[in-house]
Amino acid sequence: MDWKNKISHHAQLGGIETAVMDNGAGRGTRIAWINTGTGLRYKVVIDRAMDIVDTFYNEHSLAWLSHGGIIAPQRSADKGLDWLQTFGGGLMTTCGLTHISGPEKDEHGDRGLHGPISNTPAEIISILQPDPVAGNMEMSITGIMHQSRVAGPKLVLKRTISGTLGQASIRIRDEVINQGNTDTPHMLLYHFNLGWPLVDEGATICWKGSWKAREGDITRIFQKDHDFHKCLAPLDSHAGAGEEAAFIDPVADTNGWCACGVHNADIGIALSIRFKKAQLPWLTNWQHWGKGEYVMGLEPGTNPPIGQSVARKQGTLLFLAPGESRQYDLEIDVLRNKEKIAQFLTDLS
Repeated sequence: MDWKNKISHHAQLGGIETAVMDNGAGRGTRIAWINTGTGLRYKVVIDRAMDIVDTFYNEHSLAWLSHGGIIAPQRSADKGLDWLQTFGGGLMTTCGLTHISGPEKDEHGDRGLHGPISNTPAEIISILQPDPVAGNMEMSITGIMHQSRVAGPKLVLKRTISGTLGQASIRIRDEVINQGNTDTPHMLLYHFNLGWPLVDEGATICWKGSWKAREGDITRIFQKDHDFHKCLAPLDSHAGAGEEAAFIDPVADTNGWCACGVHNADIGIALSIRFKKAQLPWLTNWQHWGKGEYVMGLEPGTNPPIGQSVARKQGTLLFLAPGESRQYDLEIDVLRNKEKIAQFLTDLS
């Protein structure tokens, strides 16, 4: 189809549009809507570590959103369980950069749930729009976030979210850099929060690998004789803080990539999340089937969410030396072709 002489602006096909929210708890928060031109469109919250919140494929929402929705960042939320007061859910929430898991205190410091990075605004350093008439279909937004304090750790997260017009995919490339002068602990977890209608009773939760139930859980779901790969109906037992999780050692393909996701045959789509085993060797499957709070999480990480103290004792806690950096790559794809869905399911069976 010849369209090059029929459009005047790239936004007729897609692109990146920035804005500032002007109402409610998110008032003053910078966002970016990204439209891939395929039916996949999503919202990046610039003021919250460039996390991805609302995400749609055509008429179908893919992400779970909390009751509060987008809330302006609050750095003071890095205490105890206060992180939950500003947690908007969304397709992807970043946890870290030095601690993932519940609140804890030891001789190395006092750490709140999942760390402060998600409450950290980004400094946007570039927005590259597509130029379809010139044959350039690529687009990206790049920002940097500082998690630092005087006479303490100085970590920088540089994030690029990119895509291609005409492809129902999201690419994320992160770099975490130690700009301080001391070795600094490092933990990172990508909290993908998937919701209705993608996640619905009977939909398939896709991952492959050895696993164990999270310590301390009452394991009604993650038992060997239970099909924990199927989404459940809302459960009374998951009211309030009811939930279960499994820690997974995911299987990588010959190129070192792991995959996980959800397939909902009723709406004819699958969501694939891919990550590199060498960068993110762990996957957590969080299932919280509460009434009115119905969400399933898939969470690639440097560690399972066990916290800095436990990882330190286990000898699995990462440290970044001054000037050292680590890179992380993730790819999210919406699959709607029957053959591609079948291959995705076969690979993870």
